[in-house]
Amino acid sequence: MPDYRRHRVPGGTYFFTVNLLERRRDILVRHVDRLREAVRRTREERPFHIDA
Repeated sequence: MPDYRRHRVPGGTYFFTVNLLERRRDILVRHVDRLREAVRRTREERPFHIDA
């Protein structure tokens, strides 16, 4: 995985996307509840806002 450099600015904006190596698989749709739970837990520890 690349070693990305982050410009840490309070209130800064980051863009990210989630996809699979095998794009025809439906695992993200079948397990969307797990993804939502992971986002919820992360927001508890490190608050952030989702614009989209």
